[in-house]
Amino acid sequence: MRQLLLDIAADRPQTFDTFVTGQNVELLALLDAIGAGTAARLDQRFVYLWGEAGSGKTHLLKALIARTGQARLLGPDSSQQDFAYLPPGGLYLVDDCERLSPQMQVAAFALFNQIREQGGTLVTAGSAAPAALQLREDLRTRLGWGLVYQVHGLTDAEKLSALERAAQARGFELSAGLLPWLITHFRRDMSSLVAVLDALDHYSLETKRPVTLPLLKELLEMGELPAK
Repeated sequence: MRQLLLDIAADRPQTFDTFVTGQNVELLALLDAIGAGTAARLDQRFVYLWGEAGSGKTHLLKALIARTGQARLLGPDSSQQDFAYLPPGGLYLVDDCERLSPQMQVAAFALFNQIREQGGTLVTAGSAAPAALQLREDLRTRLGWGLVYQVHGLTDAEKLSALERAAQARGFELSAGLLPWLITHFRRDMSSLVAVLDALDHYSLETKRPVTLPLLKELLEMGELPAK
């Protein structure tokens, strides 16, 4: 069952439509404009996202890829060659900036300067605001040069509401107490929670049993997934 959960999570499209907006309305509007190529001001071409793990930073970067079909996603596992600037500009995405090696930091700094001079857009993401990142000073300054947005995680009430809507969209009802128990005893990021919801839907159909708290506990026990 663990594999089922992982497979379902992997199959979920990471787009703007599948991102639960919460308090990130302004940020979503900006990223949509970037994806559409209508972000006109210079500072809109350099955007840094930060937030806690599970807040949705990577989801948003992948949503830009889905929106444009040609954005380049870079990160700690990329090579220096991957950071090469390719005219005529384009959209570059860098995830997990706080984990970039010293060599990758040099490459990211060079890429920023080339985009500024020759055109393109750069959207970066990290675990903290630029000033708090343990990076070389010139790159940290560059990351804070454009627009900086905190990606706000959802409140518990927003998560419950979003999961209720997700269950309704899938055509099944959740028994009372199931969702509060889930967000108390399981990983709290929406990607994991929705993956469990999808797996619960499949397991309910497979066993021909209603979606109840005992069924959820049985599913989680079978998957040996980490609790909160």
